[in-house]
Amino acid sequence: MSTDHGPGPALRRNLVYLLKHAYLRMTEMTTNAVTPYGIEGRELGVLLVLAGREPASQQQAAQRLGIDRTTMVALLDALETKGLVSRHPHAEDRRRNVVSLTAAGDATLRQAIEANDDAEREFLARLSPAAAEQLRLSLQTIVTDPGAGRPAR
Repeated sequence: MSTDHGPGPALRRNLVYLLKHAYLRMTEMTTNAVTPYGIEGRELGVLLVLAGREPASQQQAAQRLGIDRTTMVALLDALETKGLVSRHPHAEDRRRNVVSLTAAGDATLRQAIEANDDAEREFLARLSPAAAEQLRLSLQTIVTDPGAGRPAR
């Protein structure tokens, strides 16, 4: 009877397995970090997209996050109910809703960012600072470069 409950050697090298389990661990840590501020991890993403930018439409915010319109509406409904965002018609195009952080949303975001940053530091603590930064930069390249991971033609 084997006492090794971890993944075998093939899984320890499988990128899908590694990314999935890193994602699950980071999601749990982030959720635990931001829950005391009355938001969830996905709601933190919405607040981050809206912060420091010109007021964005619901559609622009959804595109920046890479989520569908229905999901964005549900997230914004929840954030609006919590008093963290406000929606109002665009001044020049009344068919579009502009979304912005409220003062409470801005304050919540500042606290949640600090808690999230602490969770990220804890998540990356087993890596050297240089390795942690290299991981972040590598993931940024993969996520933000539309051609990354595709074979050259």
